[in-house]
Amino acid sequence: MILYPAIDLKDGQCVRLYKGDMEKATVFGDDPAAQARAFVDQGAEWLHLVDLNGAFAGAPVNGAAVEAILAGVDVPCQLGGGIRDMVTIEGWLAKGLARVILGTVAVENPDLVWQAARAFPGKVAVGIDARNGMVATKGWAEETNVEVTELARQFEDAGVAAIIYTDINRDGAMQGPNVDATAALARAVSIPVIASGGVSRLEDLIALRDCGAALDGAISGRALYDGKLDLAEAMAVLRA
Repeated sequence: MILYPAIDLKDGQCVRLYKGDMEKATVFGDDPAAQARAFVDQGAEWLHLVDLNGAFAGAPVNGAAVEAILAGVDVPCQLGGGIRDMVTIEGWLAKGLARVILGTVAVENPDLVWQAARAFPGKVAVGIDARNGMVATKGWAEETNVEVTELARQFEDAGVAAIIYTDINRDGAMQGPNVDATAALARAVSIPVIASGGVSRLEDLIALRDCGAALDGAISGRALYDGKLDLAEAMAVLRA
């Protein structure tokens, strides 16, 4: 399993939200590129980036911050938030992004996911954000009547690199990940699954590692910023 340190961007700053609420953002720094370098210096092999403003706007907003991160580190980065057309996908990949994450558009225009995954093998992931088992879109502001596994199975043969599954009720709450739901999703599809939301201590990563399903990785943000999770120790545990 890979540990993906998260850098969530709001108004050019590194923040963490509480359960997806943009009004409940804690600012952890105003230099995202420096934070990215700090994670890499601690041994991070990947970075998970989210353009929070972009998720609501439907188009990139924190582009300058993302480009500064890409210029400042030499590890692969994946980005979600506001990526909803082929032009934006092509633009980000041309700027050095290793993987784009398609969330809202996976619900509203699944054909784009198929098209992008075929055009850019290994560089397209699907972000599935859920509240009480149902998919939420547009920066988690809108809930749908689409069930998580139902959406994931639509892309079973599309060639997507991964599914990033976020339990919104756990995100930023430091209450642990939804291990059962994540494992159930991983068992339901052959697409690699990355767990997100609620990872706050070493025991959470061990629970995901030993959940009985083959997870590709886990994302953590607030716990790393708060010092409750040591990046090097966490990575060693996930390699075990």
